[in-house]
Amino acid sequence: MSARPSRRTAATAPRSATPAKAVVAVAAPAQAMALYEQVKDHISRKIQEGIWRAGDRLPSENELVTQFGISRMTVNRALRELVEQGRIVRVAGVGSFVAEDKPQSTLLQIANLASEIRQRGHDYRCDVLTVERTSATLEVAAALDLRTGESVFHSLCIHREDGLPVQLEDRHVNPRQVPQFVAQDFTLLQPSEYLVRNVPFDQIEHVVDAVMPTAEQAALLEMSPQEPCLLLTRRTWSRGVPITVVRCLHPATRYRLGSRFRADGNPVAG
Repeated sequence: MSARPSRRTAATAPRSATPAKAVVAVAAPAQAMALYEQVKDHISRKIQEGIWRAGDRLPSENELVTQFGISRMTVNRALRELVEQGRIVRVAGVGSFVAEDKPQSTLLQIANLASEIRQRGHDYRCDVLTVERTSATLEVAAALDLRTGESVFHSLCIHREDGLPVQLEDRHVNPRQVPQFVAQDFTLLQPSEYLVRNVPFDQIEHVVDAVMPTAEQAALLEMSPQEPCLLLTRRTWSRGVPITVVRCLHPATRYRLGSRFRADGNPVAG
């Protein structure tokens, strides 16, 4: 009779051990996430503070492994995500280096340029050069589904980051969709932000080209006419009717355009 309790005790022991193993397995990924983010923050902070400048070589993976006391896989993930964010570049067999300071704007959504610049801790300014009613050229009429010569609204702005031009915005707007466009004070609210807030859209088209600026465009962007530019042409629609077409010209040495998205087509937050 005394042997029966001992058999029950032996039978219950494995059941109590199983949950303990499960707890350890769940906790490990959370720790790994915190560590790789810690490495990213460390490197980003050094770059932001100017301690590491464009072209500077970063500590090797082995040095970062020793410094943080973490695995090589965790360090590799941190460096890989910094590459995807455009903060660093990696050269096989050589090492990792601080990338040139070229801010990146999204292609999948309508970016708020003012917010992007201020989030980087820089000053933003929009110089409004033109707000007018004009006649649609053949190109503008085709983009807005209007007749050539039909009345359209036109605005021209320069967006500046710390005083330096980073975008020349040349916009045409369909008056049928936005009749109050020319009546706005765009020194208080830039044209794209006004349209996003007040004119709902359900379709966006983005086309990016590499172009050379005209002499006038180069002068407005305070750049050499021999330097290339990135041209982002955007159109938006509401229920199949075009709202606006805008040509955003960026000096290629000062800006980049890109996006990260999931396989289902949705953008990745952050």
